[in-house]
Amino acid sequence: MYLHALRITLLSCSSEEPVLLAELKPGRPQQYDWKSSCETWSVAFSPDGAWFAWSQGHCIVKLIPWPLEEAELGCRTIEHKSCSTKADTRGRGGAKEKTLECGQIVWGLSFSTREQDGLQAPSPSCLILATGLNDGQIKVWEVQTGHLLFNLSGHQDVVRDLSFTPNGNLILVSASRDKTLRVWDLSRDGKQVQVLSGHTQWVYCCSISPDCSMLCSAAGEKSALLWSMRSYTLIRKLEGHQNSVVSCDFSPDSALLVTASYDACVIMWDPYTGEQLRTLRHDPLHSALDYGTDIHASSLRSVCFSPEGLYLATVADDRLLRIWALELRTPVAFAPMTNGLCCVYFPHGGFIATGTRDGHVQFWTAPRVLSSLKHLCRKALRTFLTTYQVLALPIPKKMKEFLTYRTF
Repeated sequence: MYLHALRITLLSCSSEEPVLLAELKPGRPQQYDWKSSCETWSVAFSPDGAWFAWSQGHCIVKLIPWPLEEAELGCRTIEHKSCSTKADTRGRGGAKEKTLECGQIVWGLSFSTREQDGLQAPSPSCLILATGLNDGQIKVWEVQTGHLLFNLSGHQDVVRDLSFTPNGNLILVSASRDKTLRVWDLSRDGKQVQVLSGHTQWVYCCSISPDCSMLCSAAGEKSALLWSMRSYTLIRKLEGHQNSVVSCDFSPDSALLVTASYDACVIMWDPYTGEQLRTLRHDPLHSALDYGTDIHASSLRSVCFSPEGLYLATVADDRLLRIWALELRTPVAFAPMTNGLCCVYFPHGGFIATGTRDGHVQFWTAPRVLSSLKHLCRKALRTFLTTYQVLALPIPKKMKEFLTYRTF
């Protein structure tokens, strides 16, 4: 049995700076050494925003119905402790908070919705969660029941990250410290369909483009690799960082790719041409954050796009969560956080979840914006047009530059 403390601080969201809305803290399990294996390496929202998955350390994943019950109580601070078991009823519609006991340290998480009849599951459409484990195994669970559906074997080391194709066809990509990526087809009983080799160091991250055409992988190297999801072949190597690349993400229209590195930089790429469009440097905020000669103080840990594609969130070792607007080269907002490891946007916007080395999860406000008509048109066009197809259109040069994100 585990205790988790929930602290809610609801404040006015008119400020530009992120406001801490809630922090989840795991209770101290008596059967484990609390000083080890407590990291929250991964957090994830389900595509419909109805569930939140939290790798809270010590081989445990919490599945929490969203929104949090206390998030609607008004502008006050609440201290709440509850005993969480596999049958706790929380959230709307009687959804039950669940504890998944994975048996190994959990590094990667990824949700997908089952839309096909091939998966052995009790309902024609159900939500599933894949968990990447310390021993190289991948366990796939049905969210509603907490039942284990698959145990995928093949990797020889830690499964560091996981990514499902967004179209619901149950293709899963895993990234591992064994220096490979593996492609699994859950509609064919979890069959391994491809092994992607090309990295020379641990693979930290993998991200599939929203149009399901490309896969980016980041390893302990100064470059990222871009793969075709159709042929499972290497498209190109993205070179430009000065240290290990550790995180990557595609924009919602698949037209942009961002990579984050220990060199304290985020590079924005055109994945179709391999061109570097912008570099976002993580400089110290002010003298109070002067770390002297520590070159790793601003090392990046995680980067993610906002759902509308106008913002980025980054977590770095300088104890800051930063929010960036695409058209600017400096952050538009900061929030202090300690020991940050990962970040992810809520699918419908307005919130960012971050995980820490202490096993905590924090929920922050994020800018809510009404996209301009120009951006909505660009996003709609770029969903099905590559950069080369845009450049071939009989339209003015300035319009091509806007549609290919050369101007913002």
